[in-house]
Amino acid sequence: MKRMIAPLLFVWMGSAMAAPTPATPGVTLHGQRFSTEFATTDETRALGLMNRKELAADHSMLFIFADTDERSFWMKNTLIPLDILYFDANRKLVSMQLNVPPCKADPCPSYPSNAPARYVLELKAGTVSRIGAQVGDELSVEGSPGAVQ
Repeated sequence: MKRMIAPLLFVWMGSAMAAPTPATPGVTLHGQRFSTEFATTDETRALGLMNRKELAADHSMLFIFADTDERSFWMKNTLIPLDILYFDANRKLVSMQLNVPPCKADPCPSYPSNAPARYVLELKAGTVSRIGAQVGDELSVEGSPGAVQ
């Protein structure tokens, strides 16, 4: 009986240690990793970060579009200031709107990209200057829903 328990215990522990840990979806920009939420449908893109009272410094939301086009975001019902970053189809940073304030009254202003974009990343305001990100930086994405190549 003792002989059976030891090998089974070893096999059980070995398989538990070898099992991969599920990775949290994330993005890396300018050497800084952020956990992320993906906005891939019209509904999730429309909702975005609306009605949230805070955004952790290491968290982000990545908006993924099916095409590359001029993009413009607004802050209606968004309660926290944000950095809004626009990326082309190759995930190169092409435009930034920094320290964008919440919209306090209609009509809310729009914050457009300066170039066509396929991906838009929202971060807590001040993050871009803290990490030193700049136009031309590449965004890497982990745990993608399949839309990011």
